Amino acid sequence: MDEKRVEKSSTQNGINPTATLSHTTKDEKATVLQKEVGLVSGVSMIVGTMIGSGIFISPKAVLQGTGAVGPSLCVWAACGVLATLGALCYAELGTMITKSGGEYPYLMEAFGPLLGFLYSWTTIMVIKPSSFAIIALSCAEYAATPFYPACTPPQLVIKSLAAAFIMLICLVNCVSVKLAKYVQNFFTAAKLLIILIIVLAGIVLLAQGNTQNLSNGFEGATTSFGDVGLAFYNGLWAYGGWSQLNFITEELKNPNRNMPLAIVIGIPMVTVCYVLINIAYFSAMTPAELLQSPAVAVTFADRVLYPMSWVVPLFVVFSTFGAANGNCFTAGRLTYVAGREGHMIKILSYISVKYYTPAPALIFNGLLAIIYIIPADISTLINYFSFAKWLFCGLTALALIVMRFTRTHLHRPVKVPVVVAGLVVCVSCYLVLAPIIDKPALEYLYCTAFILSGLPIYLLFIHHTHTWSHSIMRPLTTHLQLLMQVVPPEKMD
Repeated sequence: MDEKRVEKSSTQNGINPTATLSHTTKDEKATVLQKEVGLVSGVSMIVGTMIGSGIFISPKAVLQGTGAVGPSLCVWAACGVLATLGALCYAELGTMITKSGGEYPYLMEAFGPLLGFLYSWTTIMVIKPSSFAIIALSCAEYAATPFYPACTPPQLVIKSLAAAFIMLICLVNCVSVKLAKYVQNFFTAAKLLIILIIVLAGIVLLAQGNTQNLSNGFEGATTSFGDVGLAFYNGLWAYGGWSQLNFITEELKNPNRNMPLAIVIGIPMVTVCYVLINIAYFSAMTPAELLQSPAVAVTFADRVLYPMSWVVPLFVVFSTFGAANGNCFTAGRLTYVAGREGHMIKILSYISVKYYTPAPALIFNGLLAIIYIIPADISTLINYFSFAKWLFCGLTALALIVMRFTRTHLHRPVKVPVVVAGLVVCVSCYLVLAPIIDKPALEYLYCTAFILSGLPIYLLFIHHTHTWSHSIMRPLTTHLQLLMQVVPPEKMD
């Protein structure tokens, strides 16, 4: 332990597991997460997490729902506008309540600790680590494919490589916030580069007269409200990640300026990328060919970029690795804040005295992600839990409306019209109900049961405290604290 920071008590084993931090001298950094994320890194966090592998592999669901090129492009653009409006609501909340942890502190402030716990329980235990696992599996599959040209890579190879990626990403995030930030910036730049290459190739094709798929873009468009609604559902899923900065609010430099600015730069940038890359695809493929392609960007590259088509799978690996890094970075902060608030075990809120990172929280998230790699198919799991994500999103937008009346004294550097928050609530309600109405399944009940299973846990271990649990956790916390060289975060004025 760093003796300058940790006061040791004369307990039986010589260490006080809840050691308080001594006053930080002028030349020392406080043992808290440091403000090291600026505007550029904030934009990279949003863009790098939103753009994963989907836009390169299978941007088909929107086209299937709309039935024609023109409406599909309109849906992509409209989803970008809706995502921007939702993110601006989160910008108001993030600049009003300057705590990390995404939706967690806002739900706590507006509705109380129980709802905040149910959110953290569901997100920490299922949504974040399973998403991390899926992205790592996608990255591993594309990384392994060149070594198995005649067949599909074995599942053991893919899963082992995915586990290695998860451990590498967790190591990077545990060792240095700056290094994780630079990794995010690099891989975001890489994915923007491949998007630029695809878009420029599409512009060349359009200039050569390949406009037949766009000239009659509205022919065959569906008139079914349900189909268009499902297209919006899938389009908005592709924009998931627009709330990433709210998970790291405490580490943002000048959050009142950089958070809203990163949002108005990052999300429109992603929207433009999504629309232009779809236009580029339609310059080389008919709608039917796009729907039949197993990997749209690879098909496009084989037709247009040959013999340099190999760059697309390489950059898909870069893209997914960057998205996984962003997922790990933000998930660790939610776990850290939940531990700090007493909704997870205390050791998860501790910080490395050497690297100033939430190492225990990051390791915990990484271990869960590796566990989620083991089952045969976890994509179904995360699909069924997606309704929970939109449920909490809608409740967060509702929290903004509620706090306009219950927290009138709070300073709001960013203030959006209440009607915008109301629109986000309505859209979230639709996104919760649409997949359930379209394809009812018992799995939704299982997911709901898991969320509600947090109620007895909250009542037994959080609302009511027990001396026996403290007697078990105290020595365990002590040993883990010594092993990982971590301490409780210093309370700042």
